[in-house]
Amino acid sequence: MSDVALPNLQRTIGFRVADVSGRPVGRVECPMYGTTPDVPDALAVRFGFLSRRRRLVPASAIEEIDGSSGVVGLNVGRETIRAFL
Repeated sequence: MSDVALPNLQRTIGFRVADVSGRPVGRVECPMYGTTPDVPDALAVRFGFLSRRRRLVPASAIEEIDGSSGVVGLNVGRETIRAFL
C-alpha cells in the first residue's frame, strides 16, 4: 500500500474509482471527514446510473490517485467496500 497524502482527497471530486481488478466502482462525490474536521479520511463514491446509493472508501483502501486520467485506484475489491445512504 502506498501512502496517499490526505489533502489530495479534497481534489478528487468527479474522479472515477476502480477496484483492485480495474472494475469501476463509481465516481467520487465528496471527501468525508471523521477523525478530524479539517482533514478528509474517506471518500463518498456514488455508484449506479442516477442512483442515490453511495459507498464509503476509506483512505487506507486507496492505492493511487492519477490526476491526469482522473482515476482513483483501490487496493481492495469492490465487494469489500461498505455501502451507505
